[in-house]
Amino acid sequence: MTSEIIGVFIIISAVIILFAFEVFPMDKISFCIIAALLLTGLVTPEEAVSGFSNKAVITILCLMILAIGLEENGAISWLAQGLKILKNWPIVLATVAIMLIAGSISAFVSSTAVVIVFIKIVAELREKYQLPPGKLLLPISFASILGGSCTLMGTSTNLLVSNIAARYTGEKLGFFEFSLMGITFLVISIGIIALFYRFLPNDTKDLSENYDLNRYLLTLTVLPESPLVGKKIGESFMFKEADITVLRLTRNGYDQNLLNHELPIKVNDVILLHCSLENLQKMRGEGYFDVDLEERDHIKSTKNTQIKKFGNSNEKDAENKDDKDKSLLLELLLLPGSRFLGRNLTELKTMLMPRAIPLAVNKRKKLRILQNRLHQSNHEFTKLHVGDRLLIQTEPEYVSNFENSNNLAVLNQFEGRTPATPFKRNLSIIILIGTITLAATGILEVMTSVITGTLAMLLFKCLELNRIYEKINWQIIFLLAGMIPLGIAMSNAKADTWITEELLALMAGQRPLFIIGLLFLTTMLLSSVVSNNATAIIMAPIGISLAGGLDLDTKPFILCVMFAANFSFFTPLGYQTNALIYSMGIYKFKHFLVIGGVISIVLWVVGTLLLSAML
Repeated sequence: MTSEIIGVFIIISAVIILFAFEVFPMDKISFCIIAALLLTGLVTPEEAVSGFSNKAVITILCLMILAIGLEENGAISWLAQGLKILKNWPIVLATVAIMLIAGSISAFVSSTAVVIVFIKIVAELREKYQLPPGKLLLPISFASILGGSCTLMGTSTNLLVSNIAARYTGEKLGFFEFSLMGITFLVISIGIIALFYRFLPNDTKDLSENYDLNRYLLTLTVLPESPLVGKKIGESFMFKEADITVLRLTRNGYDQNLLNHELPIKVNDVILLHCSLENLQKMRGEGYFDVDLEERDHIKSTKNTQIKKFGNSNEKDAENKDDKDKSLLLELLLLPGSRFLGRNLTELKTMLMPRAIPLAVNKRKKLRILQNRLHQSNHEFTKLHVGDRLLIQTEPEYVSNFENSNNLAVLNQFEGRTPATPFKRNLSIIILIGTITLAATGILEVMTSVITGTLAMLLFKCLELNRIYEKINWQIIFLLAGMIPLGIAMSNAKADTWITEELLALMAGQRPLFIIGLLFLTTMLLSSVVSNNATAIIMAPIGISLAGGLDLDTKPFILCVMFAANFSFFTPLGYQTNALIYSMGIYKFKHFLVIGGVISIVLWVVGTLLLSAML
C-alpha cells in the first residue's frame, strides 16, 4: 500500500466521520475535500475543480431548475389535487395510493421537491379530513426514493453512476434501462408498508406551523370581470378547494345562506374567506376578486391605483404592469402599543394609504370551528389584536418604514409577483414532457435535453432567474463538485485498484451471487450514514473494477451500486427526504430502523437475485 493510497483512505474516513456526525454543513465538507486533495497533491488544480463542469452536475442543476419551474407554476400541486378523494378511503388504501402517486412523480421530478409539496398536501388532508400525517409521510418519503430509482433522471445518484460508468467503460445507462427493476422494488416496498402501516404513529401533529401553511382571513369583493360572476357557489373553486373555507357571503348588506349551493355569485358580492397564502396569491393573480374597500373611488385616485385591485389581470398599460411587478408582500406581527390594534382591515386601508394596501389578517388564536365564532360584522371579525399577523402589499421603497416601526415586526417578505396562470402551469408540464421525451428516445443526450428544457422555461417566462438563485439547493451542487475530485483521486492513487485486488483475493472461488450481495449490502450500509451521492462516487469505481477483475459483465455491478446507494431506509441520515420528515418530530429513529430495516433486507435479497441473474 503506497502513501498516496493511505492518504486517500484517510481523507475518505474523515469525510465519512464528518458526514455521519454532521460536524460541518455539506458545502463546507465539500471545500474541505477539495483543499485536502490539493494540499496532498492527489489531484491537479484542474481536477480539483472539475466537478463544477462535470456533465452530471450540470444535468442535476438543470433538473433542479425544471423542478422549481413545476413547483412555482403549481404543476406538482395540481397533479396531486386528486388526493382529496382519499378522505373516504381506508387509511391503508390511502397510503398505498399516495405512495404510487408520489413514486410516479418522483421518477421525473426531484424527490425532495415532491416530498415538500406532499407535506403541504398531507397537512391539508389532516386539517380538513383528519387523515393522520404519521401514517403518510414516511411512506411518501420512501416512495419518492424508490420512484426516483426508476429512471435515469429520477435522482442525482442515477446520473452520477451513469457518468462514472461512461468514464470507466464508455457505456452509459439508458433512460428506462432499469425501470422494470425499479418498479419491482417500488411495488414490493408498497406491499411491505401496507403490512406494517399499523406500526406507524397515529399522530395528528399540526404541520402548518413549520411549513408555511398558516391561513389568512380576508374580505373580498367580486369584480365585474371575475370568472365567478353568474357561477353557482357550490360549483366555484372556493367550495372545491380543500384549502379554502368560505365563512360568509354578503349581498347588499345581508348575509346569504352558504348551504344553498345553487346560490349564484353576483358582482359586488362580499365574501369572507379563510385560506393559505398560496391560494391568496393564486386568486390575486387570476383576477377573481378586488379587495373590499369602502372608499374605493378615493383610493383609485391615488398614486398606487395599480396595486389596489386584488388580482386584476387586465393590464392595460405598461406603467401599471411595471409597478405591479415591483410590489412586495410583507407579513407584519402586531406588537403591544401598535397604532393598528383594534382596527379592522377597512380602517387600516385609510391609515396605510398610499404606502401600502392591507390584504388579510392571520389571527393569533386558533379558529378551529370558524362558523361558530363569526361576529355580526366582517369588520369585527378582522379586528386586529396583539400577536395577529397582517399581510400587506407595498413597494420596496416603503419597506424600511415598516422595518423601523417600534410596534411592528416584519416576519416575512414575499415577492409581489403575479402567481402562475393555468396556461403557465400547463406549459411547464408540456416542457417537462418534451424534455423527458427527447432524453428517453435518444434524440438528445440527457444533459442536452434538460438544458433545452431549462431554456424553454426561461424563454416562455415560466420561471425567473432570481427565483432560481433563491431556490436552488446549492449545498447539493457543491457537495457533488467536491466529491467528484475524490473519485478522481482514488483513480490517480490506484486506491480503487488496490481495493479491487484485495476483494478479489477475498472472494476467490465465490459465486457471483455472493459477490453481488456483498457489494449491495456494503453500499447500502455506507449510504445509511453518508449521503447517497457520496456513496455512489466512492463505490461505483470499486464495483466496476471488481467486475473487470472477475471478468464479468459490468452492468449488474453498476446497477447494484446505483440501487443500493439510493436505498437508504433504515436510518434518517443518508437521504434528504428522510431527514426532512424526521426533523418534523412525528417519527422516532425506531420507525426507520424497523420498517425501513425490513424494506432494506427484502430489497437486498430481491436485488441480489435479480442482478446476479443478469450475469
